[in-house]
Amino acid sequence: MKRHPVELQIEKADNAIVAEDFELLMEIYTDDAILVVEPGRNAVGKVQIRKAFEAIATYFKNGLHVEQNGMEVLESGDTALVLANTVISSPNFPSTERKATYVFNKSPSGNWLCSIDNSYGHQVIGKYA
Repeated sequence: MKRHPVELQIEKADNAIVAEDFELLMEIYTDDAILVVEPGRNAVGKVQIRKAFEAIATYFKNGLHVEQNGMEVLESGDTALVLANTVISSPNFPSTERKATYVFNKSPSGNWLCSIDNSYGHQVIGKYA
């Protein structure tokens, strides 16, 4: 079965995070994208997002592993909502599955770019959500 282009972008992003290839990673985001760093704290725009990922890499002792364990892409026009089971782990962090939510927008050139990266999903709603 042919994979949705957004799935391929997410795989590319996951691989870039693991490889700490932040230059490649920034190519996947829109200029005004939002990254949920943790519930209650966001990075906005590529400069802040790159700095956040550099700090995240350090926090996870440069051993962060990210993969998807199931994903649904809902596409309408030039917008795609992604619901994913995102699994993260590192040498200092046990494997954890998050119910992630991502939004991608199709650029005029036809590339799908991430505008909202929320690996925490509904946890951003409140402390006990």
